[in-house]
Amino acid sequence: METMMQILARELGRSQRHVENVVSLLDEGNTIPFIARYRKELHGSMDDTTLRALEERLQYLRNLEKRREEIKSAIEGQGKLTDELSAAIDAAATLSEAEDLYRPYKQKRRTRATAAREKGLEPLAALLYAQRPDCPDPLEVAAGYIDPEKGVETAEDALQGASDIIAEDISDDAGVRRVLRTYMLQSSVMESTAVKEEDSVYRLYYGFRQNVSRLQGHQVLAVNRGEREAFLKVSLITDREAALVLLRRAVLRPGSRAGDFIRTAAADAYDRLLYPSLEREVRNCLTDEASEGAIRNFALNLRPLLMQPPVKGRVTMGLDPGYRMGCKVAVVDGTGKVLDTTVVYPTHGERQRAACIAALADLIRRHGVTCIAIGNGTASRETEQMTADLLHQTGGGVSYTIVNEAGASVYSASKLAAEEFPEYDVNLRSAVSIARRLQDPLAELVKIDPKAIGVGQYQHDMPQKRLDEALGNVVEDCVNAVGVDVNTASPSLLQRVAGLNAATAKNVVKYREENGAFTSRKQILKVPKLGPKAYEQCAGFLRVPESRNALDNTAVHPESYPAAEKLLALTGHALSDVSAGKLDGLDGQMKSIGLEKLAAACGVGVPTLTDVARELQKPGRDPRDELPLPILRTDIMEVKDLRPGMVLTGTVRNVIDFGVFVDIGVHQDGLVHISQISRDRFLKHPSEAVSVGDIVKVVVLEVDEKKKRISLSMKQAV
Repeated sequence: METMMQILARELGRSQRHVENVVSLLDEGNTIPFIARYRKELHGSMDDTTLRALEERLQYLRNLEKRREEIKSAIEGQGKLTDELSAAIDAAATLSEAEDLYRPYKQKRRTRATAAREKGLEPLAALLYAQRPDCPDPLEVAAGYIDPEKGVETAEDALQGASDIIAEDISDDAGVRRVLRTYMLQSSVMESTAVKEEDSVYRLYYGFRQNVSRLQGHQVLAVNRGEREAFLKVSLITDREAALVLLRRAVLRPGSRAGDFIRTAAADAYDRLLYPSLEREVRNCLTDEASEGAIRNFALNLRPLLMQPPVKGRVTMGLDPGYRMGCKVAVVDGTGKVLDTTVVYPTHGERQRAACIAALADLIRRHGVTCIAIGNGTASRETEQMTADLLHQTGGGVSYTIVNEAGASVYSASKLAAEEFPEYDVNLRSAVSIARRLQDPLAELVKIDPKAIGVGQYQHDMPQKRLDEALGNVVEDCVNAVGVDVNTASPSLLQRVAGLNAATAKNVVKYREENGAFTSRKQILKVPKLGPKAYEQCAGFLRVPESRNALDNTAVHPESYPAAEKLLALTGHALSDVSAGKLDGLDGQMKSIGLEKLAAACGVGVPTLTDVARELQKPGRDPRDELPLPILRTDIMEVKDLRPGMVLTGTVRNVIDFGVFVDIGVHQDGLVHISQISRDRFLKHPSEAVSVGDIVKVVVLEVDEKKKRISLSMKQAV
């Protein structure tokens, strides 16, 4: 039997030694970002995604092992654990298989079989179910179990009780359940029909039929929600006769006079116990798979959204559109500090609109605004039109973009926002958040519950704990991939750094407020309750630009400082060359000396040496700077301006199972169906070709102004 480490190595396609090293590192309390970045030699340079998959699978296998022991202990307590059963439980590869084996021994509520056993009919059931060739006629055998005092008046009563016991035994049989479950997952059909004849978002599922094996995750989740909201009636249709053939094959033995009796009991087991139970199991299985797929998709979308390149160092105006309450305005400087706020009313008539343009033009001149971020919520269309007119009047030098404001209102009303901006109204905080989202999406979005960011499907239908965990992991990986300036980062950002939590993040901020800016990484150790282990985990991800040591502003871990200094010495450089940017030829020098030889001389492995060299050449680098900036516009286009065949450039806003939504600058996102994404290959999922934030060329296929639907194609734009 495979060990846990062998299973992990086989499933991940990694060496067992590397897997064992990762498990040891995790058990020692190391974080995934730290392991991924600073222990590459130990795990063969697995990325954070692979490491998280390993961690998750390890937890499942450990839970399975624990559950196996619990099951064996429970059965042994009943005196029914045999060597054969124990081996079968040990061999169970999933929790479902283990629970199937435990099913016959579980404490049950009172059933028909329970009542029959109380009447002393279990020996009769066992005799008939054994189906020996010499078994007499069931009616003759049953006559010996008549006992009026126990409520068994006739032989037929005895047979009915025996049938109830056999039916329950059949329904509890792990092998039978496995065969029928597999058949249902392969051959059953899900059908949904309308409960009430009225138009709704579920109209696609009025009269819907699809084989279970071909169901898409988004279809399962949509049908589930429609059923929950009483718009749909859903059923799983299985060929009963075909299922009964499989069942009889599993339980009948030839040559017994009890055959017909067992056949009838098996049919009763299927109709009354097996099918209802397995239907629930199959539906739950489909929902679990769909939920996991949706969570993966959400995480997949969240990562590029968080890693959008920041529009750095530009004075930015944030506009939070609205009708009744007006458009909230906030101007922030290049570091995100609020310079000015106001409220204007561009939708309250021409006079108010003109006053709005004049007020915003004045703010632009006074503060040197070069960029405007417009939230994409209510009244965004009118605000965008007003902004285009404003830019025409200001005479250039300013551009705008539409920013996804999902979650901004949640943040602005939060305790965190109140602590950060106690002097501002809730609505004005939202405008500040919108401006900062353009300047540094990651630093701003970490303040918001990832579920509120709006790049998933059916997020409210997911297992919330699992969703929070998956999205939290993505946020953590992104924050640590970028690195954090310890002297400017908010507590929200700091608590996502490996090794830190909400308490230590607040302590970091409190320390710098009381003692001034950090001037070295070592000084971080003086923060209360931030011990050596936490420092080991977080140090490499915290940047200290104010430090005299150039390495403190890189991703080089303090433990590798001696290696970095040795590398510089061996290649004829000094530490001052790092800050001065004089290491352009370092790669060539390293190759001429030999990476293996250099790594040995520096006392590290080749992966660590390569990472150190990369950091020395670009200290304080931001991996997001290598990505394309968001599209900044100066003019506006409307849906009525679109024509089939037009080629446009847009930004991918959301990637879902059946396609991608693209912002093409007309306020209404267009849909590129999965079939219209790639002309070169078949895609199982759109994420194989595109990610949130990608800049793409599209062709307009069809426009429906009334229904606000825009159909686009990427493959025809190539």
